[in-house]
Amino acid sequence: MNAAAIRTQFLRKEFGPKVAVADLTLTVQQGEVFGFLGPNGAGKTTSIKMLLGLVAPTAGDGRVLDAPLGNVAARAKIGFLPEHFRFQDWLSGREFLDLHARLYGISNVKRETSIKELLRRVDLQDASERKLKEYSKGMLQRVGLAAALLNEPELVFLDEPTSGLDPLGRLIVRDVINELRAQGTCVFLNSHLLSEVEITCDRVAFVKNGSVIREMSLRDRIAGDSPPNVIEIELVVKNITPNLLRELAQFGKNVQQLNGAIHLQTENEARIPELNRWLVAQGVDVYKIGMAKPSLETLFLQVMGEDARAG
Repeated sequence: MNAAAIRTQFLRKEFGPKVAVADLTLTVQQGEVFGFLGPNGAGKTTSIKMLLGLVAPTAGDGRVLDAPLGNVAARAKIGFLPEHFRFQDWLSGREFLDLHARLYGISNVKRETSIKELLRRVDLQDASERKLKEYSKGMLQRVGLAAALLNEPELVFLDEPTSGLDPLGRLIVRDVINELRAQGTCVFLNSHLLSEVEITCDRVAFVKNGSVIREMSLRDRIAGDSPPNVIEIELVVKNITPNLLRELAQFGKNVQQLNGAIHLQTENEARIPELNRWLVAQGVDVYKIGMAKPSLETLFLQVMGEDARAG
């Protein structure tokens, strides 16, 4: 059996009297896309810094790519896109990637080939000669992603990789992540965009008050994962209108559109046939109705409870 890409036990980090991370205990397998979720102040960024060897834990143990935290050889196999990056904005996109490739010790021939391919993957080939100071926030995000992949890493940490991106930019990042998964690369993803996490990740961990309180597969969710006494209903109907969405509130709460379907929550399973009859009486064409897997947003609110407030 292959070693896990990340394995930690009871990692803890204190800054004086402040406990930033109380207990980071998790396992991330090679080749999976792993989401790291929690409210602001939950200790996610400090956890990532410990895994990268940028700060030393106060207590506990961890291994990354089957090596101790901070191991130089293991770090050479890691890519990282931080949330708050500062790039050399006097360089062009191509010069920026070339500089970082030189720091990795990549040969001249390999540098040229890799940079050309990475610029294509993040759709910046037409902007490769422009200075970074002329780039938009989304373009900087994408060139940073390219830099994180220069060394063909076995493990990639992406901290809010889609912040500031438009829908097309998010699609590019999603495609790159899917390509990395197909190559067997592990991706550790920290993001507040739960819809992107839900589409992209295989498993997630929920972090609360500096501790991992739950890990779960997003592929194996069932209706029973919903909060107690809450049933999530999924509808696929024709010609969704704002008026229809408003009127559906009589059958449940949290009515929203997700991936081409309507989701709402109710406390009574008997409301499903009642809802179906009402829709038909309204002349609505119903293509699908039934209990659904809970959305990641629903699970997040359930797990976080009172801590699921805006940061």
